Amino acid sequence: MSDKKIKILIFSFCSLILAACHYNDFGNSDYEAMKLRTPNSVVVCRAKECAPAKLSMSNEYIFNSLTHLLTNNNRQKALICEANPANHICTENFITLPIRVGITPAYMYIDSVKLTDVSIVKGSPQVNLVLNYNVTYNGQTPECTSARTLLYVKNSDNIVMEDSPYSCKMTTIGSTTIKTLFLVDYIDLDYGYIGGYYSVGLSGPANGGGTGYMLLRLQKDAFPLAPALSKPKAQSTQKKIRSISENQTLDSLPTQTDSNVQIFPIKK
Repeated sequence: MSDKKIKILIFSFCSLILAACHYNDFGNSDYEAMKLRTPNSVVVCRAKECAPAKLSMSNEYIFNSLTHLLTNNNRQKALICEANPANHICTENFITLPIRVGITPAYMYIDSVKLTDVSIVKGSPQVNLVLNYNVTYNGQTPECTSARTLLYVKNSDNIVMEDSPYSCKMTTIGSTTIKTLFLVDYIDLDYGYIGGYYSVGLSGPANGGGTGYMLLRLQKDAFPLAPALSKPKAQSTQKKIRSISENQTLDSLPTQTDSNVQIFPIKK
């Protein structure tokens, strides 16, 4: 065998090894990106103090507090941001996901969600939610259906919010299905924050997804549990007299009462 052929074989073998190494690295990086972290504990903040829920709070207390928080924010818009899981500070004003629309690479953004409906499941520590995510990609806003979401508290360290797939019209050839999973590890009842690890996946003409840590910033906190009721102000006597004089003329007044007292209008 000539030296030229030997060099070609060696070069081809080395190329195959490099390609295999590159494939393994790429696969491992993709695998790491797809992994969804599971919270070790759930931290609850109340009265300006934060502590792990399993130390001093029952499952029922956490469920009731979450229910009150969500009920207070029913029909309100909540902001979504990418956050740091250590200090719960937003690093971006949205979450972003790498996707592919048809054959075109793109990025999908979610920056808010509206709580359209909040209802408690009887006999179970579950809350049914109807959510409307604000989805954009590459500067476009597709039409999306509402997501029917289930929030349940299995125990003090396992709070999950997942939705049935909702669809978005991101291409002309069909609808894309989107599914979200949210593992809660942080609840701030004083300021109305809910934090946790998320996983969002797309299937259809547009596909892709990603994982990370996000923070839901609700407009209202968990207190008060019900709006304060105020007694309506009584109408003043002068306003009543003025209203009668405007709506009723002297000619329309009765000339005789039940007590047989004659009323004579005063001439000016």
